Amino acid sequence: MTLEQNTLHVDLGERSYDILAGAGLLAEAGKHIKPLLNNNQVVIVTDENVAPIYLQPLQSVLEAEGVTCHAVTLKAGEATKSIANFGQLLEDILAFGIERGTTLIALGGGVIGDITGFAAASLLRGIDFIQVPTTLLSQVDSSVGGKTGINAKAGKNLIGAFHQPRLVLIDTETLNSLPKRELLAGYAEVVKYGLIGDDAFFTWLEEKGADLVAGDQDLRREAILKSCAAKADVVAQDEKEGGVRALLNLGHTFGHALEKECGYDGDLLHGEAVSIGMVMAHEFCARQGICPTADADRLKAHLTALEMPVDLRGLPCQDWTAELLMKHMMKDKKVKDGKVTFVLVRAIGEAYLDRNVADTDLKTYLDDLLDRSRR
Repeated sequence: MTLEQNTLHVDLGERSYDILAGAGLLAEAGKHIKPLLNNNQVVIVTDENVAPIYLQPLQSVLEAEGVTCHAVTLKAGEATKSIANFGQLLEDILAFGIERGTTLIALGGGVIGDITGFAAASLLRGIDFIQVPTTLLSQVDSSVGGKTGINAKAGKNLIGAFHQPRLVLIDTETLNSLPKRELLAGYAEVVKYGLIGDDAFFTWLEEKGADLVAGDQDLRREAILKSCAAKADVVAQDEKEGGVRALLNLGHTFGHALEKECGYDGDLLHGEAVSIGMVMAHEFCARQGICPTADADRLKAHLTALEMPVDLRGLPCQDWTAELLMKHMMKDKKVKDGKVTFVLVRAIGEAYLDRNVADTDLKTYLDDLLDRSRR
């Protein structure tokens, strides 16, 4: 990975691509996208929240470059990543008479990026796609690295493929239209990069995070580029999550279990689940004497100061049990030989992988967490 001004280069050999980040890039999308196309046909996939704001502007700049644009607008929300919706998306795209030279463009948040990328990996046995992420979560996490997929009844993102984009184009001004709740959900993934391997970045976020959330464009751009650089470095080392890339899932094993039980209906956003999950990982490690309690408290203090969730209060957890959450964790993609690979922490900025977490220790912690959440 190399960084030059507002551009990150992700070095993956023949699958290498650039990440462009900055204000106003959507208006320049034509000149960045046109040189990457194998023909002059694109299909833009977006959702009903994003389409009224950004679909026409993107189509206009592409058509000004002589590109023929088709569009599919999906319902917004995690529930869109279903097998049924994925099948319908494939049929809708095929109806445009696409060729192997056609490029898909994912215009939206993480849900749109995931399902569009998987469609690109599947259609005609693989066509190109470009990410134009419009949420903070997708800009710093899901648009980078080539993970694509949809959900199954058994769990989240269990069906998919690794399929790298040709370009990630991030216009930081799209964050201005985000509801604060969505922005904070994305901020959880920014915090994650400080927690897994960069305590200085976490300290920077403690100092600058409130202003970043409030709308400082320079701080947003800097945080996005730092986050993308961190992820790009990890992806370059381990593209298909055979080892170190699993560190990017800090908080996700816990968080996905919470999402599964909440039903992907919007009551708990992915980033909110990650926020709680990262606290759970730090709390669990503190209880086991692996990391200082002060570090878990420091994380909770920062998230709480920005009004982000740090526990199960407010979730429909009255009937939840430790056994139920552990059952969901066993559906995690990182399960190997019947054991869950947990991302744990020795300190802020020192994450590691552990496949030997004792069920009794995990159950004891979850029982206590559930008890505290019901008081």
